[in-house]
Amino acid sequence: MGQPQPDRVPESDYAAEAPGGSGVSPRDSTDPTPKILPLRPSNGQAEPESELPLEKGATTPQRSIELEDLRRINTRKGVIELLRRKRVRLGRVLETLHYQEELAALQVELGKMQRWVVAKQRRVAVLFEGRDAAGKGGAIRRFTEHLNPREMRLVALPVPTDEERGQWYFQRYSRQLPNPGEIVFFDRSWYNRAVVEPVNEFCTDRQYNRFMQQVPEFEHMLYEDGVIVVKFWFSISQEEQLRRFKSRNSNPLKQWKLSSIDEKAQGLWDKYSHYKKEMFSRTHTSYSPWIIVRANDKKQARLESIRYVLNLLPYAEKDSATVPITPDPNIVSRFHRAAPDLD
Repeated sequence: MGQPQPDRVPESDYAAEAPGGSGVSPRDSTDPTPKILPLRPSNGQAEPESELPLEKGATTPQRSIELEDLRRINTRKGVIELLRRKRVRLGRVLETLHYQEELAALQVELGKMQRWVVAKQRRVAVLFEGRDAAGKGGAIRRFTEHLNPREMRLVALPVPTDEERGQWYFQRYSRQLPNPGEIVFFDRSWYNRAVVEPVNEFCTDRQYNRFMQQVPEFEHMLYEDGVIVVKFWFSISQEEQLRRFKSRNSNPLKQWKLSSIDEKAQGLWDKYSHYKKEMFSRTHTSYSPWIIVRANDKKQARLESIRYVLNLLPYAEKDSATVPITPDPNIVSRFHRAAPDLD
């Protein structure tokens, strides 16, 4: 006899039959629908189900999942039937659960990586760049939420002061570079001057050209001094950016993310594209390459960018990872002029 096959929950919202069977209970051969079996009190009377009032035009009571519902489920078929009745999208639920499991396992590896950085006194700077609403902030939160806050920093500098405007452009960023044994995450970086500032006319042509000339030299000095710099560009399509802007605008909890620059981003799309291409062409180097993250799918972008950093650094116990740490090349890859472009 072959090995028994494990039960699988059907993908369809409405499928309630167990694989390999008709779904007919031996107790009730006339009704093929799996039942939620109620628990009976000691007096043998069935416990009445509380129902919400019928909505207008509805033919069945509308109910939410409550503790009593969970108590009544005492068979696998009962679980399936409850999910069917509540119109739960099983595929989406399973996808979210898988994402959360993968993320938790990768965050364990990030903790190992941080301990290695501290023990070896390494300096790591991770730069997150990309268009507005590309998912940079969400990715940073997944990187940092379980790291030791004493050994890492998040840098998101505000508009420069009058004093800072009179300084060497890289000066205020140099102050934020990692100390030995520290990881620093930059939510936007010195590359503001490569794209955001010229697009919105926040700098002169002379300031822009000087920056583009100096930035490879600046990053080469960091490389020679042993600072590990990771440069991410989160890439999204114009349609996805617009969808996210609309979502932010309709969600009171996300409206703080919108700014006057965001409002102009769609109209300036082509101008952003021009300066982005110039930045890649002139600042992508062998010692400080640009890493492109295809970020239309936020969850994939978060997982694969974490994998890239884990795969890059030779931290201890990497071989004992319980989750793959090699990034998907269809999501994360080094910049290449011939590569297809989302934005």
